[in-house]
Amino acid sequence: MMLLAGDIGATNTRLALVSPDQGPRRFVLEREYASHEYAGLAEVVKRFLADPLVDAGARPSSACFCVAGPVIDGRSHLTNLPWDLSEDGLKASLDMRQVTLMNDLRSIAHAVPHLAPEETTVVNAGQAVARGPIAVLAPGTGLGESFLVWAGDAYQACASEGGHTDFAPTNSVQAGLQAYLTDRFRHAGYERVCSGSGLPNVYDFLRSRDPSCEAPAFAEALRAAVDRTPLIIGAALGDEAANPLAAATLRVVVDVWGSEAGNLMLKVMATGGVYLAGGLPPRVLPLLQDGAFMQAFAAKGRFNNLMRTVPVHVVMVNAALLGAAIAGLDQANESAR
Repeated sequence: MMLLAGDIGATNTRLALVSPDQGPRRFVLEREYASHEYAGLAEVVKRFLADPLVDAGARPSSACFCVAGPVIDGRSHLTNLPWDLSEDGLKASLDMRQVTLMNDLRSIAHAVPHLAPEETTVVNAGQAVARGPIAVLAPGTGLGESFLVWAGDAYQACASEGGHTDFAPTNSVQAGLQAYLTDRFRHAGYERVCSGSGLPNVYDFLRSRDPSCEAPAFAEALRAAVDRTPLIIGAALGDEAANPLAAATLRVVVDVWGSEAGNLMLKVMATGGVYLAGGLPPRVLPLLQDGAFMQAFAAKGRFNNLMRTVPVHVVMVNAALLGAAIAGLDQANESAR
C-alpha cells in the first residue's frame, strides 16, 4: 500500500512516493515542482501521478501533505501561496482513501527525533537534557517555528505560527529596521526580517541608510531579478568586500535568527536542543558557526549561562518531506491494526 508524501511550500512543491517496505528515506519516486505554476495542489499531484514511472500497481491510496500555513480542522490556506486546501476536497479529487494535512513545521518537528547524526551539523554542542522539550526554527521562504514535548513514550510535535510574532530589535540598527518595516507593512513580524521573503527587506533598509555602498552592477542585477534573495546571499558569501550591503544584510539576518531562536528556547524551555531547519541555514553554515549566532542566541541577561548549555544543530536534509513520510506511514500502520 503506497503512500504519497508531500512538502507544499510557497516556492516549491516536493512530492514523493513512499513504500512501507523501503521506509521513509528510500523514496520510490521523488519530484519537485514550482508551486506558482499551478492553480492548486490537486493539479500538481495529478501531474506527478501521470509520471511514467508511477505504474498502476504503485498508485498511492493515501497521502500526507505538510503545508506552509496553519492547519485548522483539516483545512489550510497557505500563508505565501493563494491555495486553499482541505483534506476532504483532496480525498475526493484524488480518489484516495485518506488524506492528511499537517503544518510544515509540525512535520519538521516530527522528523527531528528520527534524524541520523549525519543529517545534522553542530552549531553548539551543549548538553541535551533527556526528554527535554525541543525547539525548531526554520527560515525558508517564510519563517516557521515549532516545538516538541515528551508525551510519556515518545515526543509529540506541536505547530505554531511564531514566525509572525512582533519583531523585537536588540540594537539601534535593528530598531531602525523595525521602524522601517512598520512604516512599510504596518506590522513588523519576524518573517519580514529573517526569511527568504524578508531578506530583501533588510537589504532595502540598509541601502536606504547609505545608497553609495551598493555597487552599480549589483544594483542592476537586483533590478532584473525575479527573486533577489539568492543574489544577495551569493554576493554576501562570494565577495563580501565588493558587496558590503549584501554582507551586512546577511549578518543582520543571522543575528536575528540567533535572538529569536533564543527566545523560542526560553518560551518552551528547550533543554533537549534547538534545531535550525528550512532551506536557508545550510546555505549560510559558516556564518552560523563563526560565533555571532550563538552570541545573539545566548544574550538573555541572567540566563546567558543556561543558553550556552543548549545544543544547537542545523538540519541538513529536507526534514519536512521526511516528517510527512514518517507520519503518513505511522497513520497507515495504525489504520491497518
